[in-house]
Amino acid sequence: MSALPGMKHYPGASEIDAWCDDLWALADRTACTAGVLTDSPGRFAYGVRHAKNAVYVKFVPEGPEPLPPFHGYWQPAAAGPAPLLVHVPGYGAEMSAHPELVAQGFNVLHVSPLGYATPQGPDDSKKKDGNWPVLPETARSGGREGYRHWLTEVILAVRWALEQEKVLKNRVSFFGTSQGGGTALLLGSLYKGRGARCVAADVPFLINFPLAYSKANQGAYGLIGKGLSDSPTPAIAWRAIGTVDALSHVHRLDLPVLLTAGEQDGTCPPDTIESLFAKLPGTKSYTLLKNQWHDYTGPFLHQAAAWFRLWA
Repeated sequence: MSALPGMKHYPGASEIDAWCDDLWALADRTACTAGVLTDSPGRFAYGVRHAKNAVYVKFVPEGPEPLPPFHGYWQPAAAGPAPLLVHVPGYGAEMSAHPELVAQGFNVLHVSPLGYATPQGPDDSKKKDGNWPVLPETARSGGREGYRHWLTEVILAVRWALEQEKVLKNRVSFFGTSQGGGTALLLGSLYKGRGARCVAADVPFLINFPLAYSKANQGAYGLIGKGLSDSPTPAIAWRAIGTVDALSHVHRLDLPVLLTAGEQDGTCPPDTIESLFAKLPGTKSYTLLKNQWHDYTGPFLHQAAAWFRLWA
């Protein structure tokens, strides 16, 4: 793997530890007000009536760096205290409800960082070159923006959720599909020693960029091309990409990790996911779904629910 383009610039384990500490320091320096949207209960959104107790929450950060307002969707357990599950979105910035997990006794928080999605739908004014800019901005800025801010906003939202009455304070798990799966893995790393219980990642993105980028069909990994071309120093851009590659975090991912991959997935290819699975040091599960393209996979939520019952 050392021969793959970009891998030689990846940060080492101690640098990843320092990167995680930096994100926590930024979160600690950032005040964040959270306001429940009063018209949330029972409202229609996208033609669907949401559960009565589920509410949208608007988060407004104020700190040393320009973090934009963003939204979450809070789905509390009927009784508590109960563990917290945090769902993060794919690269399409969709917002998701998970009543099936709430019915099994979990609190569920969906977080939509950087204001890309709102209760009224996506904020397309935040797109650049027709797509959400979080990955190219990570490379272009040398890691000072992009996912550094994206993940910090998740920390701020989780901080709010852990203060809620029905939430166990030291039991938080993360899940998602595609980008959501990749960032769930990063959050599992960030929350090492801070209550992280397990991760469930469906066809995850953000794994082994050099391997994926070396392919003729780069899938979602081709998104880094713009950031690399805009960066004055490609080596610095590759290092920034390395900080958000789950491969760089395996030394911190010693919690139970569930992974799925789609056999026909050219967007987040199975070999990238398998390269992570081979290195994970703890309890782990990997499912290759035959004839599955890149999508929210049907079996995943059933597998994740069982995973959470075991480990969350």
